[in-house]
Amino acid sequence: MIACVLLPRFELTVAAGDREELLRMPAALAPEPGREQRVGEASPAAEAFGVRAGTPLGEALARCPSLTLVPPDPAGVADRWERLLVRLEAIGAAVEPERPGLACFAVRGLLRLHGGSLEHVLGAARHALRQPARLGAGPSRFCALAAASRARVRRPEVVAGGEAEAAAYLAPLPVALLRGRRETAQLPEPLARLGIETLGALAALPTAAVADRFGAAGLLARELACGRDGRLAPRRPPERLAEELELPEALSGVQLDHALRLLVDRLLARRERRGRTLRTVVLSAALVEGGTWREQVPFREALADPLRMRLALAQRLALLPAPAERLRLAVERFGPHASDQRSLLDEADDVRRARLREAVRQARAAAGPDAALRVLAVEAESRVPERRVVLTPFE
Repeated sequence: MIACVLLPRFELTVAAGDREELLRMPAALAPEPGREQRVGEASPAAEAFGVRAGTPLGEALARCPSLTLVPPDPAGVADRWERLLVRLEAIGAAVEPERPGLACFAVRGLLRLHGGSLEHVLGAARHALRQPARLGAGPSRFCALAAASRARVRRPEVVAGGEAEAAAYLAPLPVALLRGRRETAQLPEPLARLGIETLGALAALPTAAVADRFGAAGLLARELACGRDGRLAPRRPPERLAEELELPEALSGVQLDHALRLLVDRLLARRERRGRTLRTVVLSAALVEGGTWREQVPFREALADPLRMRLALAQRLALLPAPAERLRLAVERFGPHASDQRSLLDEADDVRRARLREAVRQARAAAGPDAALRVLAVEAESRVPERRVVLTPFE
């Protein structure tokens, strides 16, 4: 049995802060500076006008001229979500976060810790969160998400049984639930244009037809609609290591570079680092005009050299959209100890393959699924260069 924790409009709620009146009027998250001009999460009043997350900014303002744009707070969202995940892990849950505001965990190992029943486990999760949340449970992650989306704040919804019961529960529900999964978030609109309004209608389609029209995402959506889903992949609880610097005035140029240098030196000097290298860091800032800015910086190789770190981070710091009043640098993932770095060619075959797989995973995490491809010869004798080789996913 899988339990799901759902906090609707989590990013909008964090960005609104104490201004709860924004959630009762047409409001949506403004596009992040330098990103695609699409609004983020929208309030119920804005959704009544047809404004949803991902709607182009011009279309959103045309649909709802009175729409209030709330400055996004990605750094605040990340910090608040991390605190909630830590609270769930404090009750013994191995949590898989899907996105901020949505997480799943297996119930089986928690039953004896919390009274021996599913209701006690869900009650412990609600008590640990210390804020209103929708809770659901089902035989698969997607079924648990569907149950949580229909649950009340203090009345969790549970789908008992196996795959057949999950498919029967999902059949009358709208395909809009597919937006809850990152891989299928873009499918509800094209499915609706084809007249497929419910998950039951999607599950009834032939597999070949779905694969031909929607590819891998369509096949995954059909599997979800049939009550099948992949296994949970719980996260490894991260170590929290961060340094923060207050900026007395709007800095730029050389002064901002000095502030970055001070942050890097402080972070590397922390005793908690214990000589380890850094694989991924997060650079964030609180903007003077409101809102925050956040950039994840994965290094090409794990390092602990302050000069190389400053070179990589200075390029991202140049993207700062407005003057900042506070700068923060945090470690998201550690690498091996500095003394453990060896040449890739000096290692055994299995170790080298494992490191290559990790390098491919890091490249895809930083630049998308097409960041690592391989060249496959198709028609070596063809006179058309484009037919001689093709690019395929690197496995």
